[in-house]
Amino acid sequence: MIKTISGFVALLLFANNLQADWEINLTRGVTEISREVYDLHMIIFWICVAIGVVVFGVMLWSVIYHRKSKGAKAHNFHESLVVEIAWTLIPFVILIAMAVPATATLIKMYDNSESEVDIQITGYQWKWRYQYLAEDIDFFSSLSTSREQINNKAAKGEHYLLEVDNPLVIPAGKKVRFLLTANDVIHSWWVPDLAVKKDAIPGFINEAWTIVDNPGVYRGQCAELCGKDHGFMPIVVEVKTPEEYEAWLAEVRQADQEKAAEGQKDWSLAELMETGEAVYSKACLACHQANGEGISGVFPALKNSPIALGEPGPHIDIVLNGKKGTAMQAYRDQLSAVELAAVITYERNAWGNKVGDLVTPAQIAELKE
Repeated sequence: MIKTISGFVALLLFANNLQADWEINLTRGVTEISREVYDLHMIIFWICVAIGVVVFGVMLWSVIYHRKSKGAKAHNFHESLVVEIAWTLIPFVILIAMAVPATATLIKMYDNSESEVDIQITGYQWKWRYQYLAEDIDFFSSLSTSREQINNKAAKGEHYLLEVDNPLVIPAGKKVRFLLTANDVIHSWWVPDLAVKKDAIPGFINEAWTIVDNPGVYRGQCAELCGKDHGFMPIVVEVKTPEEYEAWLAEVRQADQEKAAEGQKDWSLAELMETGEAVYSKACLACHQANGEGISGVFPALKNSPIALGEPGPHIDIVLNGKKGTAMQAYRDQLSAVELAAVITYERNAWGNKVGDLVTPAQIAELKE
């Protein structure tokens, strides 16, 4: 028995891999605030450890050396002024010692003034919308992990469920202010490396900020249980040098202009079907399934459905504006005119529906105005 216990203790002390599994602590982070939060956490942790050692040490010492079997008799401290002052004053001093640095850190965390970049972050089920308020840049960020990985049909990637199609991009060394809200239910925008965790609540605006000194990629996820696909709502923040950030802004503006130009060209049914299939896989497949048959009792089928086989007007309306009281979201702001036209056309001509008509980007653009 003693050998077994000794071996177990040695395994805990010297097995590096096992120790790694037992590392449970806050992330130290890459910002000044995140490091202050970590240091504050450690200070309070060790204060609590010291209190525990003293309290349980005194208890253990008393149990061993003042037990009844040794003839010890309990002393009566009833209405002892010294004892009452001591057990009131000592905790008060300890709390003040912890409150002073904690308050200083909190004041810094809530100081959103003098920001150089302002970004509105809106939570949607199950994606994030980033709007750069001074740059007229607006895009959605969605999970990019393949369905094959999620369904265990392919090997999991390095950043499984923590990778997106469009990361949030911010400049290094500049103060970035985040304005957080939500479109549907409560979400929570959490990036541990930045020490930013704020609820995104419909109808409310919460604020947070960060200054990241070094370029890099930092990952997080929604920290609020926001629905059945809550675990598929990651956050990726890409920090670039100021020069690279300016170049990225120019690229995004150019891409937006190209998308606008695409909406003006004449699209064939084949082109819309090809684009629509890709959009459907990204935005619709999780609910309506790859075969268009949905999930019985949960998500309606599109295959042979009245919506997909009927007049295009109601079909366009439900995709653009969603349907209240259901999980059907409004995609008016989430997808471009080309993407909306393509996915609606695809749904009307896939899985044997074969309506034969097509919805053009120009039609959608007119309705979005």
